[in-house]
Amino acid sequence: MVDLKFTPQIEILSAENSPRRRHWSDADKIRVVEESHRGHRQVSATARRHGISRSLLTVWRQQYRNGELANASAPAFVPVQMTSEMDTSSRQSAPDVQLEILLRNGRRLLVPSSVDPGALARLLPILEGK
Repeated sequence: MVDLKFTPQIEILSAENSPRRRHWSDADKIRVVEESHRGHRQVSATARRHGISRSLLTVWRQQYRNGELANASAPAFVPVQMTSEMDTSSRQSAPDVQLEILLRNGRRLLVPSSVDPGALARLLPILEGK
């Protein structure tokens, strides 16, 4: 037997009714990432506050660490070219300081400024795993 009095309500959903993806500029991403670095256990709270998922914020934090987010105020790295024609007299008078070298694989290398450039050039590919 068919019940003709009961008519189920149907709701039609379309793509036009759903909110579109938001586009975040690099400056906005950097601001959110830097906010998530303040304090202890702030990733989830920051993501909720800005209406994004924790996994998206984690991706942004990784991009921030790798330098993939453009930031004009961030320190820039300048390419350095080493030549064999170095003036050793001025080099010896300078105080011996430690240089910190950040490798692409995330490792840090601390070397004295008096390190032999040739030895360092042979060592870096080994440490980077090439």
